Amino acid sequence: MIPFAPLALLVVLFQAEPSAAARARSADELRALFAEAVRLQQAHDLDGAADAYGRFLKEQPRNVEALSNLGAVHAAQGRYEEAIARYRDALGLDDRRTAVRLNLAVALEKAGRPADAAAELERVVAATPQSRNAVVLLAECRARLGEYGKAAALLGPLHDLSPDDRAVTYLLGLSLVQDGQMERGQVLLDRVLRDGDSAETRLLMGAVKLGAGEYAGARDDLQRAAELNPGLPRVHVFLGRAVMNMGDATAATEEFRRELAGNPNDFDANLLLGVMLKEDGALPEAMARFETAASLRPGDLAALYQVGALRLQLGQTEGARDVLERVVAAAPDFLEAHVSLALVYYRLKRKADGDRHRAIAEELQRQLQAQQPGAKVSGEAYRGEPRVPAPARKRP
Repeated sequence: MIPFAPLALLVVLFQAEPSAAARARSADELRALFAEAVRLQQAHDLDGAADAYGRFLKEQPRNVEALSNLGAVHAAQGRYEEAIARYRDALGLDDRRTAVRLNLAVALEKAGRPADAAAELERVVAATPQSRNAVVLLAECRARLGEYGKAAALLGPLHDLSPDDRAVTYLLGLSLVQDGQMERGQVLLDRVLRDGDSAETRLLMGAVKLGAGEYAGARDDLQRAAELNPGLPRVHVFLGRAVMNMGDATAATEEFRRELAGNPNDFDANLLLGVMLKEDGALPEAMARFETAASLRPGDLAALYQVGALRLQLGQTEGARDVLERVVAAAPDFLEAHVSLALVYYRLKRKADGDRHRAIAEELQRQLQAQQPGAKVSGEAYRGEPRVPAPARKRP
């Protein structure tokens, strides 16, 4: 996350028609109350500042500066939903406040709502295309939504303007690698390598090797990245994926938990930890992880499928039907979803619907086998997550 400076503390502007309570106080008293709130905020007395702004807003509820400043206080307290509400209140009074909209986007991103944050950031970037921080944050949101190509497209012009901006170079390289643009990503990696060893360099190297299927080499680079900077965003996700593909489910589970300890809203860590938990039989926690992943990327079919399949496994047949119907509507060739949905319908005594989806699954299976001789899919097959070689899985 790119750090942002707090919203500027502006002088108070009073509305044309103050409330009856406000008329009972003098302008000097209200200015003093606002000044006290600002002083407490600057002194990092967040509780005191929140209280002072709250008392001020009871008398001046339409004051944009007080609303946005209170939003900044709540964001600093980690009360992101309250911060979002105050920023939206301020923008409802004056939607031209780009700085307030940027702070709203930051709060939305921290609250685990990257899609909503991206929508606000699109407006910020349209109004201030020269804002590096807004463009970078928008790219980060696009990447969190799995839209790596869009992230790279945003970062490319910034990199062209400032090729020595290491943060942009790193984020662009990582976006390219995750988008499968290995050659372009390698060019950026070579530039980063010239600056010496670092956690970011090792993560990029590991990501390239992971994409190439060189899991042992990826693990080594990613372990070094984690040693250099254990808090580097996504380092534990990549490391978890590397050891997962090497068959070490226990180590993978530990890495995904480490990522979530620092970033509870990481999509991949939630989804893949859910897979590990489901295989271990920890179904309630697995469901919580899948539902979190689905909320972070609304409409992501892999996450939605996991929710539906696990509901079926838990006997929540109607709930499974609702989710799986949405999956096959969005992706008619999602073979495993048709397999699971057929079973749902059979359990609901809807044989005709079950037969229909079973026939669709069998036709998709024939097409798959024609393209990949020997391919086999069943009700226990691939669910949208990386496969783990069952014979090599390590358990305590």
